[in-house]
Amino acid sequence: MGLFRKNKIDEQNVSPSGDGGTDPRITALLKKVRELEIKSKRLTNHLFTGEYHTAFKGRGMAFKEVREYQPGDDIRFIEWNVSARMGHTYSKLFEEERELSVYLLVDVSASSLFGTYHQTKKDLITEMCAVLAFSAISNNDKAGLILFSDKVEKYIPAKKGKDHVLYMVRELITHQPHSGHTDITKAVQFLNSITKHKSIVFILSDFADAGYHDALRVAAKRHDVIGVQAYDKRDEQLPDVGLLQVRDAETGKVVWLNTKDTYTRHRYNLQFMKILDDAKLTFRKAGADLMQLATGEDYVKKLQEFFIRRS
Repeated sequence: MGLFRKNKIDEQNVSPSGDGGTDPRITALLKKVRELEIKSKRLTNHLFTGEYHTAFKGRGMAFKEVREYQPGDDIRFIEWNVSARMGHTYSKLFEEERELSVYLLVDVSASSLFGTYHQTKKDLITEMCAVLAFSAISNNDKAGLILFSDKVEKYIPAKKGKDHVLYMVRELITHQPHSGHTDITKAVQFLNSITKHKSIVFILSDFADAGYHDALRVAAKRHDVIGVQAYDKRDEQLPDVGLLQVRDAETGKVVWLNTKDTYTRHRYNLQFMKILDDAKLTFRKAGADLMQLATGEDYVKKLQEFFIRRS
């Protein structure tokens, strides 16, 4: 479908400290960042804290302390040396080694700018990224960002802290893609090259791409991979409005479609369903999870259901 790009925001005029002067574009940007911060933190504090924590486990159990034996303690964890010295029975106490890195791989190709139901796919993905990033740092995890088209366009290493997440959100809002095409394989291969430890990896895209099966399978063996497939209702079905000129967002190819023709609308729908089905099959074979949701859909409910199911 035809896409219209939003006005560019000059990233050089965006102060990391938030001092944007009187430029209305900067004022609008800061307002958007602040709105996402408030919404994301509210969701994190009231909805996702417990669900996120239990959905994603740490790297193992770490020794915390020794305490006097209590009824119900596992006898395998009795600390015999301390017990002998103190004349009482003592147990080892362990806690989850929590710290994880959460990476958000975000498709910024031209097709992400399409949307006809309250928001674009980019808007939906940006909101979800903000919520996931704030959930990560609220649980003392790190958050990182990889923006990709048919190449990796931006890499922000995983770190902790509110300021770091706000920086990620600003990049998600202001980044202007250098290419309109998509190559998921390159993004996943880049992730594998820069991560040494098991991480939580969210790949957010419409997955209108092919050939990423092998790269995803390799990543899923090393990391906990979750796909988020965003689509628009007009991706799914053409409106019956007569002769319509459409442009492929990534190739720029323009064609005329007779939307009154039932067969044309049917083929359009079949093409969309194939993209959904291919993504489901690819993620299932790789041993990874996949969420599919439309613009305007309640992603909060979807995330809750996903976290609870994972728990």
